[in-house]
Amino acid sequence: MSFTGKATYGAGADLPELVEDVSDVIGIVSPHEVPLLEHLGDPRHAAQSTAHEWVEDALLPNTDAISDASISSPTTEANFDVIDGAKFRDGDLVRPGDSSEVMLVLAVSGNSLIVSRGYGGTSAISLTDGMSLSILGNATLEGADASDARFTNRSRRRNFTQIFAATVEVSGSMRASRQHGVADEVDYQKQERMRELLRDLENCVINGVAASADEIGSATVRRTMDGIIPSISTNVFIPGVGEIPAGDGGGDELTEEVLNAALRSVWQQSAGHVDTILVGGAQKRKINMFASATRAYLPEDTRYSDLLSVYESDYGVAKVVLSRWVPNDAVLLLDSSRVSVMPLTGRSFHYKELGATGDSFRGQVLGEYTLEFKNENAHGSIRGLAA
Repeated sequence: MSFTGKATYGAGADLPELVEDVSDVIGIVSPHEVPLLEHLGDPRHAAQSTAHEWVEDALLPNTDAISDASISSPTTEANFDVIDGAKFRDGDLVRPGDSSEVMLVLAVSGNSLIVSRGYGGTSAISLTDGMSLSILGNATLEGADASDARFTNRSRRRNFTQIFAATVEVSGSMRASRQHGVADEVDYQKQERMRELLRDLENCVINGVAASADEIGSATVRRTMDGIIPSISTNVFIPGVGEIPAGDGGGDELTEEVLNAALRSVWQQSAGHVDTILVGGAQKRKINMFASATRAYLPEDTRYSDLLSVYESDYGVAKVVLSRWVPNDAVLLLDSSRVSVMPLTGRSFHYKELGATGDSFRGQVLGEYTLEFKNENAHGSIRGLAA
């Protein structure tokens, strides 16, 4: 009898002897990475309540501005109004604008100042309404009585925890059956739901918004947290507006000049140290192009690199973090030491078995988290950028 071995193409699709050639590795194409959470790391402590609060303080301010349209010429002595006279004391040395002139405050009455112009031989300049005033310091008279105490009031800030949950349900037959690439279907579903919840947590940390009423939530009102973008109110920059220059050709492109101006503005008004530049894909490419014009290659170079992961300026060294959840028109400037994503005590992500109601295994992956965003004026955002 001649040998007639079976060929796979002649065996038939339903032949039980054949084993399907299926890889045991399951490919996941959906985005699930969390670069911001990984960059921030684990919090130092957990939240103790669904309304998480923290305390902030600030030093006495040493800047103000003229608020008097009638003053316009240099004189040896001047009387003009400022925005907030409570910031000034008799004996303060004040510099107007970026000039070299120094003025001595002789008297303060409400929001009105009487000053000696051109103090110490400095040259008096023309003053204008809205001109900034920098208080250099106070010169106290020898032997003088102590002045009235001045102090700042600490303020309480808060954010709310948000519950992230997903249900897992696998039938008894499904769990008992042998699956391609899966040893235990319940464990696999737990991992998938965990990836989804971590993804959603990062998205809410960046873009989330707390409710405008009934923030604490109830059985019928969902509790949500404010993310980074809604939390920044002081340093919101737009190219071509205020101290922020326009991009190339007067447009809204992100350029190194625009980025540096925003970093400088944050540095001027706070002790914040911007060490994180959080961007989406469009603005990450713009930052990579900062060095394109000066990048050089040798004839033997065989690799082209167009990547900028750390940006070092006069205002600090910042890691550039790419997150797909940042809006395309935005760049976020963060002091990561003042940002913390924390769970409610005992409520970090975990899996909880649910009571069986039939021939299935049911459970829930859940966690409850909030964003602690200290000193919002130590951070900044650039919006309205061309994408």
